[in-house]
Amino acid sequence: MSGVRVRFSPAPTGYLHLGSARSALFNWLYARHVGGTFVLRIEDTDPDRSRDDLIDAIVENLAWLGMEGDEIHRQSVRFDAYLEVAEDFVTRGLAYRCDCTQEAVKERLAAAGSAGGYDGFCRDRTVAAGPGVVIRFRTPDEGTTAWDDVIRGHVSFENAVLEDFVIVRGNGAPMFHLANAYDDLDMKITHVIRGEDLVNTTPRVLLLREAMGADDHPVYAHLPLIVNEKRQKLSKRRDDVSVGDYRDRGYLPEAMRNYLITLGWGPKDGIEIRPLAEIIELFDIVDINKAPAFFDVKKLDHFNGEYIRALPTEEFVARSTPWRDSGAAPVPPDLYERLAPFVQQRVKRLDEVAGLLDWVVADAPEPTPEDWRKVMGADGVADVLDGVIEKLADAPWDSASLEQVVLGVGEELGRKSQLPVRLAVTGARAGLPLFEPMAELDRDVVLERLRSARAKL
Repeated sequence: MSGVRVRFSPAPTGYLHLGSARSALFNWLYARHVGGTFVLRIEDTDPDRSRDDLIDAIVENLAWLGMEGDEIHRQSVRFDAYLEVAEDFVTRGLAYRCDCTQEAVKERLAAAGSAGGYDGFCRDRTVAAGPGVVIRFRTPDEGTTAWDDVIRGHVSFENAVLEDFVIVRGNGAPMFHLANAYDDLDMKITHVIRGEDLVNTTPRVLLLREAMGADDHPVYAHLPLIVNEKRQKLSKRRDDVSVGDYRDRGYLPEAMRNYLITLGWGPKDGIEIRPLAEIIELFDIVDINKAPAFFDVKKLDHFNGEYIRALPTEEFVARSTPWRDSGAAPVPPDLYERLAPFVQQRVKRLDEVAGLLDWVVADAPEPTPEDWRKVMGADGVADVLDGVIEKLADAPWDSASLEQVVLGVGEELGRKSQLPVRLAVTGARAGLPLFEPMAELDRDVVLERLRSARAKL
């Protein structure tokens, strides 16, 4: 195993954001590409977010995507180490205690006509520890903090514009900047691959590392944002951003994983849907695109449909069974096994399974007015239905015979016959192949649906 150690550090929000999943995936892929270690480190320094159920939701969805950590750590069990470092900073004059309230800071900034940020009011005051008192890191007044980012190139911040930031909250809990800086050193993290929205936090971590005595830094790669079709950053308020929601709608983990990989990276040969082993071999962070990545649900559906069709039928049956009975009526398992090969070729998501079978196990839905007009309004439809009704009354009841009857009537009349029969029997213009599922229905049910449609003409 190489000395490369990458880390993914999610906050326990109770769900896995698509952007976080992509970040985790790129870290995991790079670790596998170079034979390194994938470290999963939960940022639960906020006591209100240290609940096991919130953390389990993150870990569970990562595992669903096939990305279990080689090491798993929780920052909430390492508080003593972080606070010891913070106290050392105070002793060395690198940090100080501050009892300013947000209101007091805002009032001073307004009076001074300043745009914002902390004004350093407590830098030279002596403030005793106590409830509500924070510890702030004293940022340098001169110089720059910079690094060479794999994706963004050289990034530099003037220290003079960096405010003195909080490293220990007023409730005594350490901030994630301090925890991450300490843990990256302690765990010998060599690469940090994360979203570009965290670029502004990087100089804080670098300053803290240097204050801890580090003379080198990890390799940073800040990923482009994922945006929606309006080119807006994905937001929980307006977009479907939870990996769990896509899981519940019947997306396969391997399809979701493969699609997320294409958001900012792609193989040089342009073949996006490919085995994971090939992706691991080809993946490298130096090939990640700088431009925002568009999350295209239609493209995800295409990926998912390809993966569904590639499954062995027995596996498709097993993996789609949780959605099988979510339609108008339960689907008998033996019937489902017989029709599964046809269902598998038509669905892009597993939650579409039941809808395709509703007309087989329950009453056919009413056709839309538009479909009825386009199909049943054509010339000769009445003659087609009359002919099919007559011949089906005593025809053999198997798919081949049904197909022969329906198409034969059309040939005799010189009319299209399959589409009006499909609409009458299934209530839709498209769906499963007509004759195999139709053969599963009782003869009387099929004839009744055909007669009902004929009566409406």
